[in-house]
Amino acid sequence: MCEKVEVDLSEYHALSHPMEGNSTNRIASVYLAFAEHEAHGRSALYETFARAVAADSLALSFLAEFPRAKQQPNLLFAAIKYLYGTPRDWSDFRRLLLEHGAEIRATMMARATQTNEPARCAALLPLLARLPPPLALLEVGAAAGLCLLPDAYAFDYGGHRVEPTSVTPAAAPTFFCRVNGAPLPNCGLEIIWRVGLDLRPIDIKDPEQTAWLEALVWPDEGNRLRLLRTALEVAKHCRPRVVHGDLRTDLRALVAQMPANATRVIFHTAVLSYLTSCDDRLAFAQTLSDLDVVWICNEPPELFPDVT
Repeated sequence: MCEKVEVDLSEYHALSHPMEGNSTNRIASVYLAFAEHEAHGRSALYETFARAVAADSLALSFLAEFPRAKQQPNLLFAAIKYLYGTPRDWSDFRRLLLEHGAEIRATMMARATQTNEPARCAALLPLLARLPPPLALLEVGAAAGLCLLPDAYAFDYGGHRVEPTSVTPAAAPTFFCRVNGAPLPNCGLEIIWRVGLDLRPIDIKDPEQTAWLEALVWPDEGNRLRLLRTALEVAKHCRPRVVHGDLRTDLRALVAQMPANATRVIFHTAVLSYLTSCDDRLAFAQTLSDLDVVWICNEPPELFPDVT
């Protein structure tokens, strides 16, 4: 319903590509898929980089030394941007890889892709607004918790504006979206409880961690970086709670803490690709089906071929 909210599936392509092993052919195919299906029409520079990596033996050999989960385009591109800024062109990119391979490798091994895109709340809001208030929100894979704050942002759905309810409108970022007929709310949300679960919670008070979040924003995406920074300032005021834990083992304990006098909602976006075992994904789905919660799953359909 919201054409401007992008879901990054490069992690899914990198982790689930059918070819086995760390062959350079497989890695090249992952980068070509990223160029064609993710970067095309969204970031011309990253499309260029991905196609160039797929054709460059040096870059492919560099990536082949990593564990499979660390070979994804987003991680490589963000590590270079985090350390040295966005390369001007492919020759600049390749030079950085040649001259600073050790530093780039160390950053990629230490970091993970945790794109915390607050604009995803624009797709959540119309659904959340149709649930009986008040709400209790539990986000799986919450990173810094920015998507736990749909009541702290303003939204403009093609001229239909929804103001925040938990902060002053002047302090809130505004996410502009085009809609295709989905029912839109007339007012914001009443949220009485919110918690995130993540293997690596991001501390928004740590400048290095927020710099990494900013490095995950692609070039050519207009004001997305400015909106992220504004959302981070809002989060510093609202301070959403994100706890360390594994969705496979720690979810039920958090659900037990959700208030009984609220509509209890569990949601996640682009998280389950990290569960490379189909059995783990199906076990997660079964857990959610057994709980007295509303489950909002924003994932590639391929991850749940047997779940309607």
